[in-house]
Parts: sequence; structure tokens; C-alpha cells
Amino acid sequence: MQRRRFLPGTGAATLAASPLAAQSLLDQGRNLLNQGGVAVPGSSTGSTRGRGMSAAEIAQGLKDALEKGSTAAVAKLGRTDGFLGDTAVRIPLPEQLARVQSALRSVGQSGMADDLETRMNRAAEQAMNAAKDIFVRAIRGMTVSDATGILNGPADAATQYLRRTTGSELGAKLRPPIEQALKNAGAVAAYDRMLGSYRNLPGVPNVSADLADWTRDKGLDGIFHYVAREEADIRANPAARTTELLRKVFG
Repeated sequence: MQRRRFLPGTGAATLAASPLAAQSLLDQGRNLLNQGGVAVPGSSTGSTRGRGMSAAEIAQGLKDALEKGSTAAVAKLGRTDGFLGDTAVRIPLPEQLARVQSALRSVGQSGMADDLETRMNRAAEQAMNAAKDIFVRAIRGMTVSDATGILNGPADAATQYLRRTTGSELGAKLRPPIEQALKNAGAVAAYDRMLGSYRNLPGVPNVSADLADWTRDKGLDGIFHYVAREEADIRANPAARTTELLRKVFG
């Protein structure tokens, strides 16, 4: 949850009105787990928030936060211009094709490379929904011990957890829909046309690239970019805690 991954911002007046609101969600979670009977090094015990809740309930609150963040990230990217219209995650041509793009530009045919880039991003947008169920399954399998590690970890600990526990499965599960989406978006045909024109130029070296692997890997980078931002929002912004349990746990 690369936004904190939930929504930036409440005003200073709101934070001043509630001492706990000024704490990060990380600090609040440490307090809550401590009050729920889970020893969390470095936590303080002055808060009354969450008192009486079990450690399992508190861990479920974190699961809710993670599910909210990952779902929001996938939804943001899995729509028209989710990748193409966003400079933070837009997928460029594979590095191997930079030479092709430059050579075609020299003869006024760079539009072919631009077209391929557009179609690759469209394919990534189409394939994103396949990631949602994988995230949800990993999050719901999280243990109290996992939750404690996340709350004791760095600001992007939840995102790191998701990448560690879902990365391999996501990579494997996303490749088939990415391959199909590349075909549906016309990226494969555009790639063949571009390389055909390139190879007709005199004296150029052979070049090839795996569009599916490249698009998948950059698509995963985009997902985790926004998962991290969503995580940041949830940790920092009370207004981002939109489920009953999130409000109960985090106030």
C-alpha cells in the first residue's frame, strides 16, 4: 500500500483535537496489539483505544486495511488509462527495443513504437483484475504473528509482506491473462510490424524482447506502487478507515 496507502489528509485542527489521531497507524496498532495481549516491542500503553478487543480482532482490522488498499490499487490500474495515463506507472517499451525506436525515429517511423507502447499499457490495464483474488487470499491467510511483524516493521511493511507472499503467484497467474490481453490489444501484431520495418533498415542488429514478461513485471511494479500509497494513506488518515472494524480498531 504504496498511498498510505489510503488517502492523504486530514487537517491540522483535526489532529490537534485528538492526541491519538496524531499518532501514525503503526503506533496505534502497536498499542492495540499490546492491549490485546500481544507483546509488541517499543509500544506504549497509555492509550485506551481498542482495549477489550482480542488480538485476533485487531489483526483482522489490519487485514481489512490491507484488503482495502490492494483492492483500490487494482481498481485504479484496471481501468482505461490506469497505466497509460499515469506517468508514475506507465509501462515503457522494453529496454531492448530502445534501439529499434531510435532507428525508426531516424526514418520518420517512430509512430510504430508509440503505438506498441500504447497497446502494451492497454493490455496491462485489461489483465489487472486477475490480481485481486490473489491479494485477498494472501491477506485473509495472515496470522496474528504476521500482523505484529507488519506493525513493527517499516512504513511499507504491509506492502513488503504482500510482495513477499504473493509475488511469485501473481507473476505466474498474471502471465496468461497478460499474453491474451497483449493479443487482444493488438500489441503482438504491432510488435511484429515494428520489427519488420526495423529489419528492413540497412545494417541494423537483430533485436527481440519478451513483451509478456516485460508487461507483467512492470504491471506488478505498478500494483505495488499503489498498494504502498494506499498503505500510507490508511496509516496516516482516519478518514480512509471506511469499514466498521477499521473504525473500531483505529478509531
